[in-house]
Amino acid sequence: MPDDMAVQVTMYLNEGDQWHHRPLHMEILNYLRQENVYGATAFHAVAGFLGRNRVKTAHMVEAGGKLPVVIIFVDREEHVNRVLPTLKEMAAHRLIVRENVVIEQGNLE
Repeated sequence: MPDDMAVQVTMYLNEGDQWHHRPLHMEILNYLRQENVYGATAFHAVAGFLGRNRVKTAHMVEAGGKLPVVIIFVDREEHVNRVLPTLKEMAAHRLIVRENVVIEQGNLE
């Protein structure tokens, strides 16, 4: 249905972040899939910074584990409300942003 409302969540991580000794971004994606969230994508940055630290680039030898990874997912508010407590636990030290969005095309079915 056009102009339907949804919630978009953006999570700002580092590639070196882990959850139970596994890459955090993959554990989050697996969790979201397990919880039947409509869709999620992880973007691996070629450059960026988190927490007012200096800019890291893929060309810097010492950048290993420090490049940003951003996860974005969209779903209905009730689904987001259900998964957010676990995500906050998994990424307790990272920024999570939530915003209401309008679905201009497509649907969440």
